Amino acid sequence: MGEGGREHALAWAIARSPRLTELHAAPGNPGIAALGQCHPVRAEDGEGILALCVTLGIDLVVVGPEGPLVSGIADELRRAGIAVFGPSAAAARIEGSKRFAKRLMQAAGVPTAESLAVAQLPCVVKADGLAAGKGVYVCRTRDELDRGLRAAAARGTGTLIEELLEGEEISLLAITDGRTILPLAPAQDFKRALDGDAGPNTGGMGSYSPVPRLDDADLEELVDRVHRPVIEALARGGTPFVGCLYAGLMLTDQGPRVLEFNCRFGDPETQSLLPRLESDLLEALAAAAGGDLTGVELEVGTHAAVTVVLAGSSYPEHGDTGTPIDGVDSAEEAGALVFHAGTALQDGRLVSHGGRVLNVTGLGASVADARDAAYAAIDRISFPGALYRRDIAALAHA
Repeated sequence: MGEGGREHALAWAIARSPRLTELHAAPGNPGIAALGQCHPVRAEDGEGILALCVTLGIDLVVVGPEGPLVSGIADELRRAGIAVFGPSAAAARIEGSKRFAKRLMQAAGVPTAESLAVAQLPCVVKADGLAAGKGVYVCRTRDELDRGLRAAAARGTGTLIEELLEGEEISLLAITDGRTILPLAPAQDFKRALDGDAGPNTGGMGSYSPVPRLDDADLEELVDRVHRPVIEALARGGTPFVGCLYAGLMLTDQGPRVLEFNCRFGDPETQSLLPRLESDLLEALAAAAGGDLTGVELEVGTHAAVTVVLAGSSYPEHGDTGTPIDGVDSAEEAGALVFHAGTALQDGRLVSHGGRVLNVTGLGASVADARDAAYAAIDRISFPGALYRRDIAALAHA
């Protein structure tokens, strides 16, 4: 379910599984259409999704975006006897309500940013509900604080104020059946629109994996401190989390702190993480949805991946529609993976149809090599007015 770059990456990984018989997407995109059959049903259309699953005899539904999960699509499908990879509406509150997530973390003893009753600079202002990655405002000046408070209030979902944490930010995603936890490799994403982490927050302008300085022992410690207490707390409360639990973390001098939890795969982290997997993703997704990940492993390759987002010229304020795109085949022939994030076919011609339009993923023996591959592939793509950052993974060690 879904139509973005994350969903294309999921479809690409699922299509590699020998267990796959048929792949269907709702609504999908031109990139996904090359892997399976797309259907003109929006991910938000619960009744349409259910009818499609019944008609096609679907064995497993993988939900990409957070909106349908928070709205309860997984509950609706499970009541109809359809296996779903994705949490219930009750468990998806961990992303749907930052207040709920904060209370849950405090009860579970998960380290997180301190809440502030009164805004004190520097601080972070957050809109409480879903905001597609654009509801967080880092405020270091009075002007930024005023603008952040107005923008958060305008969303009408409530406002939270937290201390501003300093350090290195990472994303740690884990697949879980509600008990067993299978972490993916850590990744780092880039939320600001412009080079040097300037400009407004976006849904994400790029990502890379692996993250330097984090080894297997660090990964295990993070899962034990962050994911496991939350998974156990949700299970005790009668709302087990089945799906992908994504923790956005800040590695501070005082240790890791959780910035946010998400109830689904990250975007664009997924586009860098899944190409590094050497295991059968479909097997893991099906086992989690079935409630038993016992014996399932996720092997990650030693190679690196770097993903660069190509967005419309007015992103994130406005999307881009109808701009012709050329050179995707050439980029793929050069060895890159090109995931469609906001594209459409217009009279047989590939055109833009969204804010973030393409995700170009380069692979290599090191982060530096993967970065070179990604930008070399971008040079082969013609997309007039494309906005993209030129510093994705630039500071990562090879």
